[in-house]
Amino acid sequence: MGEHDDDLTSRLPQSVNENLDTIAEYYARHEEKVTRAQAFVEKMSVFLGSPGYVATSVGVIVVWIAWNLGAFELHLQPFDPPPFSFLQGFITLNAFIISTTVLIRQNRMSKLAERNAHLDLQISLLSEEKISKIIAMLEEIRRDSPTLPDKIDEEADELAESADTSTVLEAIERDQEQDGARPS
Repeated sequence: MGEHDDDLTSRLPQSVNENLDTIAEYYARHEEKVTRAQAFVEKMSVFLGSPGYVATSVGVIVVWIAWNLGAFELHLQPFDPPPFSFLQGFITLNAFIISTTVLIRQNRMSKLAERNAHLDLQISLLSEEKISKIIAMLEEIRRDSPTLPDKIDEEADELAESADTSTVLEAIERDQEQDGARPS
């Protein structure tokens, strides 16, 4: 960690630093579960998706074609004369390797995204329960305090009730099904 990072960390509340540490540990645990083969495929995927790899591939293809076309002019035997059968095979193999490594990496990233979405849902539900409890407590304080006007606040009363998770999930599923049934 650099000097700037230490300064930034010291300016954050302790609870934020603890949350950041917890999140970092969560991702570190996830990375520890990655097999060597998976790590190799992911490094390969990052390399194959880089601009440098694309530029190198285009360069190799251009040189390949130029060399094989130029060989005729120099009265040499081209190693892959038109229609460039070896080049086509090389490009096909390259496409297979790229698509396979990308799919393998996306599969793991998809699982991580699914876990994160589940965690987000759990935290959202917990936050909703806590907020409902806070509203209920504030309403109770307002009702019990002689210095505050005692009035009926239907919205606060409604928000003080925790939402039934099953009912909310059913409503979401119904809305998604209706959206899927509508023509685009």
